[in-house]
Amino acid sequence: MTHDTSHFRLMIVAGEPSGDAHAASLVHALHEVAPTTQIEFFGATGPAMRSAGVETIVNSDELAIMGIVEVGRVFPKFLRAFKRLKNAAIEKKPDAVVLVDWPEFNLRLARALHRRGLRVIYYISPQVWAWRSYRVAQIRRDVDLLLSIMPFEVDWFAERGMQQIEYVGHPLAGEVRARYSRTEFCTANDLDPARPIIALLPGSRHKELLRILPPMLDASAVIATAQPEVQFVMVVAPSRSLAEAKQIVAAAHKELPTLRVIHHETREALAAADAAAIASGTATLEAAILGTPMVIVYKESPVNWHTLGRLITADHFGLVNLVAGKRVVTELMQNDLNGEKLGAELLALLKPEQNQAMKIKLHEVAARLGDGGASRRAAEVVLKRLDEWQ
Repeated sequence: MTHDTSHFRLMIVAGEPSGDAHAASLVHALHEVAPTTQIEFFGATGPAMRSAGVETIVNSDELAIMGIVEVGRVFPKFLRAFKRLKNAAIEKKPDAVVLVDWPEFNLRLARALHRRGLRVIYYISPQVWAWRSYRVAQIRRDVDLLLSIMPFEVDWFAERGMQQIEYVGHPLAGEVRARYSRTEFCTANDLDPARPIIALLPGSRHKELLRILPPMLDASAVIATAQPEVQFVMVVAPSRSLAEAKQIVAAAHKELPTLRVIHHETREALAAADAAAIASGTATLEAAILGTPMVIVYKESPVNWHTLGRLITADHFGLVNLVAGKRVVTELMQNDLNGEKLGAELLALLKPEQNQAMKIKLHEVAARLGDGGASRRAAEVVLKRLDEWQ
């Protein structure tokens, strides 16, 4: 696709680390697809978007939280962010507003801006097929173009009257790879590549570390008793600090001499691991692409689980299983997440036959995500629509 020299102004809004990364990739792709087109970006940004040159109206780093109780505590901050973004959109009159994931905030923003005549593009469509399916009516009303990253979403939305949807592939497909080998990773982190490695990924939010990391550590103690040769790598998300994670580990009082705490090496740790326990989210798809056998886990506050859990209608929680359309990976959610159960599942994955069987299934999942280039395809679709809307 080629574009004449022209100028577009886009408002782009993301509120969580994964959305920030995908939004930044889209910004880069838009520049690559249309190098002679001037594109001005502003909106709600995280570090990746700021690095890509997006003007910050709202700093979204502190808004990446989940749950009724957590949102309630910082509601005034969300309200201020909402007002700033709405006022900026009205003042700057962008050619389109690109909303990236973050449905609790972005769907409300879509309604406020669309009713004022602004075009709304939604990238990484809300997972209404999993819960709150009644929101489809709102999406039909307030979204001019829905960009899907899951292969089954187009048919699902089309069956419910949403025609303005295009599948662009998953942004992670073709992009997830380790920067160095298992041997190099082990050398850098004082691990023995000849011994089994289990990776622990407790999530990217503080509350996730508090709720999910302790049962992961309990499971590690169970495994260490059964197989003392196993080594453990705890992966700290980029949005969390090493000090924060180490404090939770110290409070757990678990004696794990081979526990290494890793920062900024998520994919390298996953690629080096023989098995992993991963908090439900995007990291599970990264593990699938890398072929790392895993157990998907999650734990919420009792209030959030009781309230939000009842709204979930999908057969699976984990993205890997949703993409597969069947239960490929064991899910331990809420009360099922404890040291004994998780330890048993991870020990089973260390057995060669089960390990290899899951690797084969994960390869099939990765193939369903596409061959790569999602950000570029999304950029091409966005530019095409912008041309049509001129």
